Amino acid sequence: MTPQDRELIARLSAERAGLKVDPDKAYLLENRLAPVARREGFASVHDLVCAIRDRDDDRLAWRAVEAMSPAETSFFREPQTFEAILGQVLPDLARRRPAGTIRLWSAACGTGQEVYSLAMALAEQAPAGVTVEVFASDLCERRLEKAQAGIYSPFEVQRGLSARRLVTHFEGLEDGFVLSPRVRQMVRWRRVNLMEDLGRLGQFDLVLCRGLLGHLLEDARARVLGALERTLAPGGWLVLGTGEAAPGLNAVAGRPGFYGREGSARAAA
Repeated sequence: MTPQDRELIARLSAERAGLKVDPDKAYLLENRLAPVARREGFASVHDLVCAIRDRDDDRLAWRAVEAMSPAETSFFREPQTFEAILGQVLPDLARRRPAGTIRLWSAACGTGQEVYSLAMALAEQAPAGVTVEVFASDLCERRLEKAQAGIYSPFEVQRGLSARRLVTHFEGLEDGFVLSPRVRQMVRWRRVNLMEDLGRLGQFDLVLCRGLLGHLLEDARARVLGALERTLAPGGWLVLGTGEAAPGLNAVAGRPGFYGREGSARAAA
């Protein structure tokens, strides 16, 4: 890639998804874009970028931007987060929504490990007396396709998944494991760019967006946080990653990354 190639990808990533991409990190850009170039039939990343530039190809441009978005994820990442959700947040929401519906959203779900962690836990012990709807979204279509398939390698299932849950919820394949249809069917999927209007998605009682904000430009970070906060129903919760903050909401004492709207913070203190 030439410096001009890297500058173009950084600019597109910023404009379309608010992503903070350093054009000086040549190896990182090459590494993430090389699979895109191969899939699209280009001999090199440079040829891919030339096609984006010369053809003004919107589809290819999005494929490149998607490849720049963060993809790190694992099952039950930061276990204390799931302990708080299952032990305190969901029971609190069930009390607030008697005989109603609780809507959960994994807003940057990657290849699905986070939202499937929630779904497995709910399959094991869902809150009594309420219906739980589980939604997941990501910017990257290829990650969503992998997530919906529910197929993971031995390496992926070893990251955070207990032997008990592997046996309970997965079936072995020749080169990996597939999640049970029961758990997969609990989740509804959608491609969502968090920089766009989120009002069409409705409101949620629990939103998880962990590990994304640090990859966004400052203005984009504020915009995404504001949009996520507006999706919270009264009494709803926003859960961020370690070191991430939502200044517009009430931080929960003793629960890093947990933010409550209109009184929900007290229940988990």
